[in-house]
Amino acid sequence: MSEKNTTVTKQETLEALRHPGELYVIMSGATRIPFVHCDEMTYDDEVFIYYVEEDAKAKAKELLEQKYAAAAARVEEKHLIAFYTSLYTMGVNCLAVNHGTDTQIDIQLSELITRKLPDNLPDGKKIIENPELHLTAIYFMQEIRRQQSGQLTEELKELQEELLAHYSRGTYIIAVEEDGKVPVLRQKDGSVYQPVFTDSLELAKFTKGKKMKNLAVQAAKIPEILAPNAKGVVVNPLGVNVQLQIARKKSQETPS
Repeated sequence: MSEKNTTVTKQETLEALRHPGELYVIMSGATRIPFVHCDEMTYDDEVFIYYVEEDAKAKAKELLEQKYAAAAARVEEKHLIAFYTSLYTMGVNCLAVNHGTDTQIDIQLSELITRKLPDNLPDGKKIIENPELHLTAIYFMQEIRRQQSGQLTEELKELQEELLAHYSRGTYIIAVEEDGKVPVLRQKDGSVYQPVFTDSLELAKFTKGKKMKNLAVQAAKIPEILAPNAKGVVVNPLGVNVQLQIARKKSQETPS
């Protein structure tokens, strides 16, 4: 999508996004976070933003017709900064504002909000984020939930390979309960997966204010601390919810 044939300027849009009155984002039913689209012309990774609820619902309906699970959700003004900032952790770089209307325009996220990360952190502390993995996981889950056959298409296989490559290079947050136990999640089929988180925002969804310690662990080290009965890890269980099968290191297993 380009900015041609729009009736608004970039400056007008930036001001409106800072004080919109009402703002709606298209959410994905596959990931429980904003729906992300890769623009075919610019290759921007963008989310769809609207000022009018009816326009947002029309876009959600369009995506539903394309077999994407989508819905319009209002962003409260008090949550605007947190919402815009969260897009950085998702790997999103663009806002597609009023897509499909005569006021459609693309706004780069960096033009709207400048994100400053602290230079100096306490000893042993580091900011953990994995936007490349998170973004690939979003695209993977949006597409796989769209498929009715359950078979991996060539596109999905490529996304899966990219996902695994990003995962292997990442560092993740592991939640640890106060008694030292690592929480696990049991699936409908009875299999168990250990949750890992791409960033602190995803961790917060899981802990919901509960007191938990957290560890920063490189992907290569995760098999060493995998729960004994875990089949693998689940990335951001309250978000993209991607399950990856990972073998626990034999040296860590309890002899039978």
